[in-house]
Amino acid sequence: MTPVEIIECPRDAIQGWPHPVSTEDKLAYYRSLLDVGFSTLDMGSFVSHKAVPQMADTRAVFNALADEGKLDGPTKPLVIVANERGAKDARAAHGVRVVGFPLSVSATFQMRNTGADSDAAWLRLSHIKELLESTGIELVVYLSMGFGNPYGDDWSESLL
Repeated sequence: MTPVEIIECPRDAIQGWPHPVSTEDKLAYYRSLLDVGFSTLDMGSFVSHKAVPQMADTRAVFNALADEGKLDGPTKPLVIVANERGAKDARAAHGVRVVGFPLSVSATFQMRNTGADSDAAWLRLSHIKELLESTGIELVVYLSMGFGNPYGDDWSESLL
């Protein structure tokens, strides 16, 4: 039987909350989730703090949990990045074991999500891959809008 990996993604919910979530609250929540034993825990992002203010403390969260030894267990801590600067920040943070990059079939969503058109996104992905090589950090590409999109952009199986 093929094993199933369960990736929990509290980052996506937290970044969309309209009220601030304190670093201490995030730490308490992540400590409890790390004890569950998920395969991967998507815990933060290294993107513009203006675009996603809830994730401005990602480095502090990771460094605190790493200092406690909470990121050494079987659960792989993950962050997402949208560009090379984010990948460099992820490399510098303690305990990051997986970096995710959102790549979209929808050109509109790609631009809204990362500020890059599709060609630029592929180039960024290539640079991020180079930055992470030999660091031991795994790169995961999120395929977004793979089965359609709300923007009216062209979609087909051949685009996948």
